[in-house]
Amino acid sequence: MIRTIAVLGALAAAWPATALAQDAEALTVIHAGHLIAAPGEERVREGVSILVRGDEIEAIENGFVTPEGAEIVDLSGAWVMPGFIDAHVHITNQQGAGRRISAFTEGTADRTIDGVMYGQRTLMAGFTTVQDVGADIEAVRALRDGVEAGDIVGPRLRIAGGAVTPTGGHGDTNGWSVQVLRESGSPYACNGADDCARAVRQLVQEGADVIKITATGGVLSSTGAGVEQQFFQEELEAIVGAAHMMGRRVTAHAHGVTGINAFLRAGGDSIEHGTYLDRESMRLFRDNDAVLVPTAMAGEWVANQADAGWMTPFQAAKARMVGPQMLEMVRRAHEGGVTIAFGTDSGVSAHGDNAREFLLYTQAGMTEMEALATATTIGARHVQLEDVIGRIAPGFAADIVATNGDPLENIEELLDIDFVMARGVVHKNEE
Repeated sequence: MIRTIAVLGALAAAWPATALAQDAEALTVIHAGHLIAAPGEERVREGVSILVRGDEIEAIENGFVTPEGAEIVDLSGAWVMPGFIDAHVHITNQQGAGRRISAFTEGTADRTIDGVMYGQRTLMAGFTTVQDVGADIEAVRALRDGVEAGDIVGPRLRIAGGAVTPTGGHGDTNGWSVQVLRESGSPYACNGADDCARAVRQLVQEGADVIKITATGGVLSSTGAGVEQQFFQEELEAIVGAAHMMGRRVTAHAHGVTGINAFLRAGGDSIEHGTYLDRESMRLFRDNDAVLVPTAMAGEWVANQADAGWMTPFQAAKARMVGPQMLEMVRRAHEGGVTIAFGTDSGVSAHGDNAREFLLYTQAGMTEMEALATATTIGARHVQLEDVIGRIAPGFAADIVATNGDPLENIEELLDIDFVMARGVVHKNEE
């Protein structure tokens, strides 16, 4: 309780209530020196004005206009872009020493408060929308709805809640006594097609925007079950079928190629990680119009942490094996024509460091503009908000970020975002 009161007090001081909502009639005009309005689709425009009314972009005009009564934001020397989208985060926690224990000592209220803190770090890094693909659903529901209502400051959220997982799989409880396992197993662990359809329907009932499954083993589950396929094909087909019937897309945590290909054959919509994808995987991605969310940062981070001393032996062994493979996977997927949407797995790596994923994409062969597109125009389609976010255009949400240096010349500019506007409210402006 003391921790809760202290954190809430600090947040209230940092974010006064008047900053949480924008006057629907107020006009703000951004003088943008260099506008990257739709990365990957349009050329850079020079010297334009972005007219923002309330939480939406009203118009874009050539030149620097100054309507009477408007608030002017001078970004005439900056590179202005749509707010970024991270399609794979865990906003209510962060890995490290002690994390396995805190999963049992902290409750939903603690996770919600942590989510407010991590959400603010994420927003200040320029990420105005995130998709959380694995969390306490009550906590992320509260965060999603609080941001939507304007009651708290943070990125727009789409949520999956807990992952649908085979009993004992990545996403279930592992590595504890039998008594603990029996008392704390995931409510979304399932066995057989009917039971797996039940788990999907339960998540939809509880408020999930997207269904996330663990189609293979994972690095940070404390079990020696490997990282290959862990659902039967009929279970995968039941999950995808049940989700699609209820208007939800399905994304799969998948490292091993057997799980990747089985899930794509079942009609799955996207793959998280994709470490060991092969030529057949790339054909299935293209044929199914499926999306890869690489989370290259997660691979880098677990490889660097494998010998830090806090992982269990099972975790450390998988981290050494899987982590170093992920950057080369991004290169193969990009060269193979797979659609790639930006995702970091932040919560594994530190929240607020999300933009490092851009650097890794360029190291894997993308141009700077291609990397930007993964977190804007492509990312918006992936999270089913392509008519709301991902570009700077009339009628779209006023989610706008800027840097004082050119990210198309030096992608590292994105590591230090100088301006953040989310839904028409300026949260950061470092001139």
